[in-house]
Amino acid sequence: MNAATPSFALSVRAPGVKSRGLMLVLSSPSGAGKSTISRALLAKDSAIELSVSATTRAPRPGEVDGRDYHFIDRARFEDMVARGGMLEHARVFDNYYGTPKGPVEAALGSGKDVLFDVDWQGTQQLAQNARADLVSIFILPPSLEELERRLIGRAQDSDEVVRKRMAKAGDEMSHFREYDYIIVNTVVEDSVQAVEAILAAERLKRDRQVGLADFVNGLRGEG
Repeated sequence: MNAATPSFALSVRAPGVKSRGLMLVLSSPSGAGKSTISRALLAKDSAIELSVSATTRAPRPGEVDGRDYHFIDRARFEDMVARGGMLEHARVFDNYYGTPKGPVEAALGSGKDVLFDVDWQGTQQLAQNARADLVSIFILPPSLEELERRLIGRAQDSDEVVRKRMAKAGDEMSHFREYDYIIVNTVVEDSVQAVEAILAAERLKRDRQVGLADFVNGLRGEG
C-alpha cells in the first residue's frame, strides 16, 4: 500500500488510476485557528505537504533554507516573477515573499497535495494562476468575543497588537465569498475532521483521477 495515501482513498479508487494532487488553501483572521488546524492535518495525513515560500529577507537564527523558506536574492525573485515562475507573491515592507511554481507542480504531478498558508490576496493570485488545482477554505471564529479571547489567551501579542488584529479581522472576513468552503472553528477536532472530509471529496473529483477514462472504457469492453 502506498504510505502516502489514506487506505480509504485506495479502496474507492479504480485500479491503475492515479490522483493528481491539489492545492489546499487555509485562510483565516489571526487567532481563528488556522495554524492549529494546519498542524493537525499535516500530522495526520502523509499525502499532504506544506508549501515552502521564497523570500528575499535574510534567514533568522535557526531557520533552514528549503525548510522554512527558500532564501533568494531580489534579482532572482524578480526574474522568477517576470518569467511566470511564482504562483503568488507579495511585497511586505522591504522584502518579497512568494510561492515558486516548480516545486508545487512537481508535487501535484506526483499525487501529493500542497497546503498553503496565505491570505485572501494570495488566494486570489492562486485562483488566477491555477484555479483547476485550487481548493480554498476560510476559517471563521464562532464569535468576535471568542476571537479576542483566543488572541489574548495565546499570550503572544501586546494589548495594542491584539486591538490591531481585531480591527484587521473584519476586513479579512469580508472576503469569505471568495472561498470554496467555510468552516466555523468552534471545536478544533471537528474543524480538522471537516477539512479531512473536504479533502476526501476533492481527491475523488473526476478530473483529478488520472487514467479514469481508460478504466471506464475497460469496464465497457472498449479497452
